[in-house]
Amino acid sequence: MTINQLAAGLLCVFFTLAVQAATPVRVDGYTVHFNAFNTDTLQPSMAKAYAIVRSKNRGMFILSVMKDNHGVSPIGQPVHAKIKASAINLASQLRDFKVREIDEGDAIYYISVFHISAEETLAFDIQIVPEDGGKPFSVKFRQKFYTR
Repeated sequence: MTINQLAAGLLCVFFTLAVQAATPVRVDGYTVHFNAFNTDTLQPSMAKAYAIVRSKNRGMFILSVMKDNHGVSPIGQPVHAKIKASAINLASQLRDFKVREIDEGDAIYYISVFHISAEETLAFDIQIVPEDGGKPFSVKFRQKFYTR
């Protein structure tokens, strides 16, 4: 399986799970698609290719930053960005996340993998600085994780 096939698989999982996620956020000419889920939902081959441990006790978020192309492309153009991510749980414990960029040429994703507890709710705060000169902005969302 090639990296492009794996990227396509990750993209399919992302957009399949995105149906359950929040509506994409549009800010100053950019659209951010995001989702968070347990890593045990990833296909084993995809998890292996991206060195992600599949577990019901690990969560993951994935996001992409797209520059709106005003009718040229329905989904926009992927943009490199500096991403700083943190979250607070219901006990007000702050977590900072290490974010990894995955650049597949025609697709750019940012992912982070982290430990989760049973029925833990995290309020994410994602700070985004587009590297094409756009103004910094943030995306905030909440996700409850179930460890079944």
